[in-house]
Formats: sequence, C-alpha cells, structure tokens
Amino acid sequence: MTKVVIYCTASCPFCMMAKRLLDKKGADYESIDIGNDRDLWAQMEAKTGRNTVPQIFIGDTHIGGFDDLSAADKRGEIDPLLNS
Repeated sequence: MTKVVIYCTASCPFCMMAKRLLDKKGADYESIDIGNDRDLWAQMEAKTGRNTVPQIFIGDTHIGGFDDLSAADKRGEIDPLLNS
C-alpha cells in the first residue's frame, strides 16, 4: 500500500475524521502532529501552500484537507491511489 502522511493537530476534528476514513480503508499512515511545532507547521505550509490541517498526502499526491479527501473518495479516486 502507498505511504500516506497526514499533517494534523491533536484536537482537530477534521483530522480525526480523515484518520477514521483512512482507517476504514485499512490504510497505514504517518500522522505528523504540527500543533506545537512552528517549524513543522511552516514546512507543511511551504509544501502545500495551505495553512490549515489536516493536509493529506497519498504517495506524492497532495490530496488536501478532509473535505478534499472525502470528495475524492466519493469520486472513487482514493482506493487507486492507496493501491498504486
């Protein structure tokens, strides 16, 4: 299965929903808590161009936040990425 990385914070409800969706799919993911680390947050912003969490990557593909993940899943785009 493709590597999944989630930039998140501990108290973010959208981060929790993204993790639940990925858990349902059986995806393994690396969760990077950037809540108390300004340097990691700045790295995420530079990498994604966004300043909100979660920010989700499946392989080299930047999915975006939870809404983006959910919409891509409904379009059937997440499973092929996870299994590529």
